[in-house]
Amino acid sequence: MYLELFKLRELPFRLSPDPAFLYLSKHHARAKAYMESTIWFTDGFVVITGEIGSGKTTLIETFLKELEKEVLVAQINQTQITALEFLQTLLAQFGFQPFKMKKAELIATLNNFLIEQYAAGRRVVLIVDEAQNLSLKVLEEIRLLSGVETTKEKVLRIILCGQPELNDKLNSPQLIQLAQRIRLRFHLTSLSKNDMRAYIEHRLEVAGSQGREIFDPECFPLIYRYTGGVPRLTNTLCDTAMLAAFASDKDRVTPAEVQSAIDELQWVEYSERSVRLPALKVDDAAKEPGAENDAVTDRHPIVVARIVVANAGQAAGEYFLKQGRFVVGRTPDNDLPIDSKYISRHHAQIVSTLNGSVIEDLNSTNGVFVRGKRVRRRALNDGDVIQIGQHELTYMDERQALERPMPDGADDATPWSVQTMVNDIAEPLEPAPAAPQPHEPS
Repeated sequence: MYLELFKLRELPFRLSPDPAFLYLSKHHARAKAYMESTIWFTDGFVVITGEIGSGKTTLIETFLKELEKEVLVAQINQTQITALEFLQTLLAQFGFQPFKMKKAELIATLNNFLIEQYAAGRRVVLIVDEAQNLSLKVLEEIRLLSGVETTKEKVLRIILCGQPELNDKLNSPQLIQLAQRIRLRFHLTSLSKNDMRAYIEHRLEVAGSQGREIFDPECFPLIYRYTGGVPRLTNTLCDTAMLAAFASDKDRVTPAEVQSAIDELQWVEYSERSVRLPALKVDDAAKEPGAENDAVTDRHPIVVARIVVANAGQAAGEYFLKQGRFVVGRTPDNDLPIDSKYISRHHAQIVSTLNGSVIEDLNSTNGVFVRGKRVRRRALNDGDVIQIGQHELTYMDERQALERPMPDGADDATPWSVQTMVNDIAEPLEPAPAAPQPHEPS
């Protein structure tokens, strides 16, 4: 990678929500303060909304990292669940084995636990990320839990985080009682031009720039035009621009490298695109064979490949890849979320262009395996089977077949943006054992 060239200790623009890289704009600082207020006030819950990539999950991780030890936390990220599953998940977070309990027993156990924690002087916080996916029945259960109280105060603090449609759901007539209990609401907006520049410089400083000017000042207006100040888009563009500079052996990013990255990603200016990023995930639907491909091609004219996900030999879904990044991991903010203890929060990414796709390990605990080898970065060929944790992803190229002859025994690992750097950058790791034993990520 480009760390040595730019004299950095770590990658500055990773997509993972690392609290160390949090940049507190005025809006983010206010949202964080609202979260912190739940520790001291229990007369309602806090709702934080924001567009995809606005930094909600990073705020949550920072908030959790700074909590005192006596605060108990239940964090729920998988939100497409039933009311019964929600209660079971909540109790499981507190160390119970609730999966054989009936609903009445679940509620009684949870209420007793909350009262006991209050009596012991401990505070309990429930944080729900991706809360816009919660059903009305689950939100009603949350409302009922918010009513658990002693003679003095309520005993459960609640933070709901989600995309803007969460507000629409909370404002529905069916949830009027819940809406009345919301004490604070805040919407995270994109970064301003000045904040975006400060955000980029902050992440570079945390990564070890030591005040060195890695991005030419003329880069920032161009970056803002194409990212709109959305943190995740900013990370993607800056990382790609640094790769472009690396390819040219430059230790400074100029507007030329930023433009090269924009061309590589095939982005249009932010003002011309939808506020929301186009979804890469295509849900399994009961369709006639072949109909799904037709529908997806109509919606996504630049589909370049697809992956079929399997677990224990059973197909679990099919996903279509456009040009750009497709991130696989355990949490719901990934393009392909896999709820498995063997999968890291952000495990791997597939980066696709019109010329090909490359899979890259995002410093996962259990690694990425292709053809029996653990790889850091590897160009994908049609039919490759990628092993991530206990899941297998079969890659199927939708482009015309690419002829890429390889020497016998050689790996074709390569940076996705620069084909000429095969031998210099992407050496594969040693072959992995035939049946790797995954470990639970920290």
